[in-house]
Amino acid sequence: MRNTRALLMILILSLIVLSACSGAQEATPTPDGSADEAFNPVISATGRVVPVDWTALSLPTAGVVEQVLVSDNQAVSAGDALVRLQGKEQLQAAVTAAQVELTSAEQALQTLSEDVDLLAAQALGELENAQQALEDLQTPEIQEALALQQLAEAQKAVDTADRHLRILSSIADQADIDAAKAQVVLAKDVLDDAREDYEKYADKPEDNLTRANLLARFSAAQQSYDAAVRKLNALQGTANEVDIAVAEADLAAAKAQLIRAEREWARVQDGPSEAEVARLEAEIAAAERDYANLQNGPDPDEVALAEARLANAQAQLDAAEAALDDLELRAPFNGRVSQISIHASEWVNPGQTVLLLADMSKLQVETTDLNEIDVARLNLGDIATITFDALPEAAIEGTVVQISPKSAEGSGVNFPVTLELSELPPELLWGMTAFVDVELDR
Repeated sequence: MRNTRALLMILILSLIVLSACSGAQEATPTPDGSADEAFNPVISATGRVVPVDWTALSLPTAGVVEQVLVSDNQAVSAGDALVRLQGKEQLQAAVTAAQVELTSAEQALQTLSEDVDLLAAQALGELENAQQALEDLQTPEIQEALALQQLAEAQKAVDTADRHLRILSSIADQADIDAAKAQVVLAKDVLDDAREDYEKYADKPEDNLTRANLLARFSAAQQSYDAAVRKLNALQGTANEVDIAVAEADLAAAKAQLIRAEREWARVQDGPSEAEVARLEAEIAAAERDYANLQNGPDPDEVALAEARLANAQAQLDAAEAALDDLELRAPFNGRVSQISIHASEWVNPGQTVLLLADMSKLQVETTDLNEIDVARLNLGDIATITFDALPEAAIEGTVVQISPKSAEGSGVNFPVTLELSELPPELLWGMTAFVDVELDR
């Protein structure tokens, strides 16, 4: 192929020389009277085959490679995992913790809005209670009736405690003792039956309804039996010192409550004090403020705090999920893998190229040595004939689709030009050498 190109170039130069010689005596004048300059109708350049879509892939985070999931020349689809780093378990735990916090923050914000109705109802109830208490305080009939009721209940408590102490301290009639003994026997019989029935179900689960009913019956029977025994002991004068001390303490407490009830009765006769009225009025004012505030919705400061917590929880979850995703390198588009440069257990840094990915179904040619003089003569849409060293029988039509506005780095002043291929031979591969010939109109 290169010999053919050389012979073609020699032929073209020979024609130019002959044309120059024959035209030495009669040069074709130009409109301004000058001789026509030499015109080269073909622009030739060397290039290479490259994919239209390709990329050098790297991981966004540093780490140790756990597994390389692909091999060279393997076809992959967009989204397929290519490389995985170690540390998935720790980051998955962080994601789970962030999800829990997010759920908690959402519930807190929701509860804040829902609870305001309940709190408003409670505040209204407190307001009504305070208003009713003030009204009752300022109604003498109600205050006297309440004080008189407390006084009567306190007197009754004193009488009961005194009678109980006297029973413990005295010997009862034989008839009462006999009756108490009979009651103990009857209670014992009921207790034995209840115990026997319960023991049949004692090993059942605690939520078993039959077991629960029998246990309740057994407990009640035990209490009745204990009470009967205490009564018999008291009638027989066998009360111990502890029982008597408790009874004496109960009597003393009942007498103290009677004194307080008598004082309250005496105070009611004089009417409510200014301090009591002022206290209830203050409670009413506070309840009114609370109710008014709750009617306007939850506290804005509390809402702002709950929303900030929710936003922070969402940010933490997003960050944890992103960190987990960064452990895997995934294909951004359909293509084939090449130049894998890492292995399992190897440390990689962010931005370090680990492999190349290219869509081999779309190939094009980029020139590598087109000089500044020739590039100035090209236009988008120019048609070229493209041949390849590796495919001597192939000659493909190409179209100029891009002309670089800046020269390439390296020796000389060369401008990359991209050509679209009209067809793709199956044998054509990334990196093959191409020869580009663009025939120009005069």
